[in-house]
Amino acid sequence: MKRLTLMLACTAITSAFISTPTLAQTTGQPAETGRANAPDQKPSFENQTRAPQPATLPKISTEVFADDLPHLWAMEFLPDGRMLVTAKQGAMHIISKEGDAGPAIAGVPEVAFGGQGGLLDVALAPDYETSGMIFFSFSEPREDGNGTSVASAKLVVDDNGGGKLEDVSVIFRQTPSYDGRSHFGSRLTFGPNNELYVTVGERSDRQPRVQAQELGSGLGKVFRIDASGKALPDNPFVNTDGAQPEIWSLGHRNMQSAALDAQGRLWTVEHGPRGGDELNRPEAGKNYGWPEVTYGVEYNGNAVGSGITEKAETEQPVYYWDPVIGPSGMAFYDGDAIPEWKNAFLVGGLVSQGVVVLHMNDDKVAYEERVPLNARIRDVKVGPDGAVYAVTEQRGGGKSTIVKLTKA
Repeated sequence: MKRLTLMLACTAITSAFISTPTLAQTTGQPAETGRANAPDQKPSFENQTRAPQPATLPKISTEVFADDLPHLWAMEFLPDGRMLVTAKQGAMHIISKEGDAGPAIAGVPEVAFGGQGGLLDVALAPDYETSGMIFFSFSEPREDGNGTSVASAKLVVDDNGGGKLEDVSVIFRQTPSYDGRSHFGSRLTFGPNNELYVTVGERSDRQPRVQAQELGSGLGKVFRIDASGKALPDNPFVNTDGAQPEIWSLGHRNMQSAALDAQGRLWTVEHGPRGGDELNRPEAGKNYGWPEVTYGVEYNGNAVGSGITEKAETEQPVYYWDPVIGPSGMAFYDGDAIPEWKNAFLVGGLVSQGVVVLHMNDDKVAYEERVPLNARIRDVKVGPDGAVYAVTEQRGGGKSTIVKLTKA
């Protein structure tokens, strides 16, 4: 592994990446100092946006754990310390403990690669050590368009660092399909009772995105299913006529971040419009507003819908960003290697180009910290060694790198 230049509370990977925005590295002050896209919008409560930085900012060093990788989308640690990664174009690889990528794993189904579509997230079954089962999400090509689907398979690893998928089965399909290239989501997170949460997008365009508010549509939702893809009997809408029974919560835009906290509760971060990225704790049956209620503005600067940020029937985000961070990938830090981050959420930033650290108190953001990495961060995981691993990507494709973050 290659040790990189150490800086106070931040690092730089390589000058080949686009420079990160200028941030105020002053404790007690917000890290974000840029102009808001919607300056007239006001938060509903203290620290709902631009929370201060913590009093102590740890010194973080980075090293390249693995490089010259295909365009990765997600990673997951295997029980033996190796990584299983997904490449957006439609391949899986196993990364050794030394950072070497094995050959492509056979048996991955065809994906609708292009735009934001491709092979997306991967998660190990709760009983992976005995079953070898994995679950993965992908944009699936269909006769009537495409959509986010979830498949299960048994991962059989060979002695050469590769392997194959056996008994591949698509267990869940987001419907309706749509002929588009954007907002597929998607993250997979197993809850404490082996329930599987699936986050998806609302397909971006104005015509389909309104379906985020419709219970008969699977666009812009969090789903809660079992390992066979069926709705759980205590889901909030199983007895609602016309509703998709797998729905857990609605009114979401494009969720590419999800993680459980120490209590086993689901948290998500979703891409908003210009100035509307949101941290939420999705609860059963609740409506999170999109596209009727949101912070931020359209990409052309106009108001989103009526331009309202609050409504009695919808939930306020726990936190929002204006300007956006471009969230993708999320982990709850329960390690000991970086004690200052204990019980914080770590969120990858595609636009902010680094890791965003959210220090929580009573289910609110008490402090926000930024670790600039001068690269788009697609996924974040905590390793068995307590270090933080981040997947970088280049806009439009290109090679990925996995970077390891530790306390200096």
